Amino acid sequence: MTKISRSTAAVPTRPEDEKLGIGASFAYGFQHVLTMYGGIIAVPLIIGQAAGLSSADIGVLIAAALFMGGLATLLQTIGLPFFGSQLPLVQGVSFASVATMVAIVGGGGIQAVFGAVIVSAAFGLLIAPLFSKIVKFFPPVVTGSVITTIGLTLMPVAANWSMGGNKKAADYGSVSNIMLAAFTLAVVLLLSKLGSSTISRLSILLAMVIGTVAAIFMGKADFSGVGHGAIFELPMPFHLGLPTFNVAAIISMLIVVLVILTETTADILAVGQIVDTKVDSKRIAAGLRADMASSLVSPVFGSFTQSAFAQNVGLVAVTGVKSRFVVAAGGVILVVLGLLPILGRVVAAVPLSVLGGAGIVLFGTVAASGIRTLAQVDYRNNMNLVIVSTSVGFGMLPIAAPTFYDQFPEWVGTIFHSGISSAAIMAILLNLLFNHLKRGNPENPSVFAAGTDRMITAELLEHLQDGDRCEDGKLIDVDGREVPVTGEIPLAPDGSSHH
Repeated sequence: MTKISRSTAAVPTRPEDEKLGIGASFAYGFQHVLTMYGGIIAVPLIIGQAAGLSSADIGVLIAAALFMGGLATLLQTIGLPFFGSQLPLVQGVSFASVATMVAIVGGGGIQAVFGAVIVSAAFGLLIAPLFSKIVKFFPPVVTGSVITTIGLTLMPVAANWSMGGNKKAADYGSVSNIMLAAFTLAVVLLLSKLGSSTISRLSILLAMVIGTVAAIFMGKADFSGVGHGAIFELPMPFHLGLPTFNVAAIISMLIVVLVILTETTADILAVGQIVDTKVDSKRIAAGLRADMASSLVSPVFGSFTQSAFAQNVGLVAVTGVKSRFVVAAGGVILVVLGLLPILGRVVAAVPLSVLGGAGIVLFGTVAASGIRTLAQVDYRNNMNLVIVSTSVGFGMLPIAAPTFYDQFPEWVGTIFHSGISSAAIMAILLNLLFNHLKRGNPENPSVFAAGTDRMITAELLEHLQDGDRCEDGKLIDVDGREVPVTGEIPLAPDGSSHH
């Protein structure tokens, strides 16, 4: 067989369709697994403990989460007709559902959770096409606000990981934990600085390996539990019992599904922006169908609602690896981890402080991508600045004050406790109010809009000359003419710039 080099291979029409080869794909895919591993196992741990399950049954929940996360990732990246966005999105158990599922467990057991997930996911599958129609209501002022908020809301996760992850541990927040995270962060930056593009792209993975080695010498990595338990185990359908269907539980999960659809739509748009590929309503609908179809099947194997992992969007931005086949390789690894619990125990031995150091870069990159999108927004003579500021600020409320909605009805907290959902809902509503329903908008809408109309740009400053001055808040040139401070350079009578 003739080997085709990358330089002579056909260039894919879409950036996400690039194929890097099996070795590179699985190396980069493993980075995605390490990035989201702590998050994907956290949900079954929390739910299992809330349900009072044994360690063995909690292990089944974790294996099921990995197994279903891998299958969902393959469906999302490779796709089937009408299912899958074919974008580099990693799927896993959604954090948005944790609080609701804990409440359901307290009233009806984990079987009621499974039943509520099945019914709500079926509902989400039916309404997915409707959500895809809102793409025209996601201009840069909306997507930029949401992407920025995604990155900012993930920073507490990175901080918690850096401090050790377990708040009950004696060394939580210790200098040694934080220094281990700082060391991992420094390694990421150092490897990113090196001239080799391959090393730079693998900086996250290599930093985690080096950070784990450092943790071993510090006595913070424990591999003693790797050899205990089954090596291979096939997920069994309904291992924890048949689902039960409780009306109140189903209604509460329906709200969660609406939140998940909102978050996944934002993640699809975010990764589309980073990859620089076209994302239309059909593609969003296919991505949402993949989400809901995976969620519908998950309870059969003992898992929960599936959604795109926002932190892996940051990894796509950091590494610059846009291939969906890389993420699909990560999905294969997740399936294998779900079938081979011993491999999962090896990955689980990576200290959370190491993940925290890498997370600072990953999550910060998501926020930076949002800021880059917001730079495309026109802020002159409109209310876009108010839309951005209010949306991001509203999204930060539950992050700055986690108990902000505790006194409200449960459904309010379910929706708005997620900073991502809060920002998305506010940005969409304000964009509709000010940019689509324009009747009643004043000609000069606010002090914010008026203030953004007069901006001095670098291009304008390059053409200023001796004798130019400011008078009464206006820029006047040496000949006494007002220079319009809007980025346009005035022309002299001969057509030259300024004079």
